Amino acid sequence: MNTKDAVAILSCLAQEARLEIFRLLVQCSPAGLAAGEIAKRLDMPASTLSFHLKELSHAGLIKAEQSSRFIYYSTDFKAMNELVAYLMENCCGGQKSCCNPLI
Repeated sequence: MNTKDAVAILSCLAQEARLEIFRLLVQCSPAGLAAGEIAKRLDMPASTLSFHLKELSHAGLIKAEQSSRFIYYSTDFKAMNELVAYLMENCCGGQKSCCNPLI
């Protein structure tokens, strides 16, 4: 991960609706949720949800999988783990005891 990628991911999550969608998908992963179910749970119009899902997907935070007529969205934990690792890199001046509970 580099600074440009980290900024893109953090910028994507710095929006209330996208953060809500991402947190919901974290709770429902790895199976994920169909777009209609996400819209229902968050009381969000389909067109608005579609825009936010596209942004989350472009940032690499979620992945989509087609199953029959439905598209299921789930969290890309690899991307989020890479972001956390990047943010925590060289944390606490190399004193690992400060970070052990987080890593």
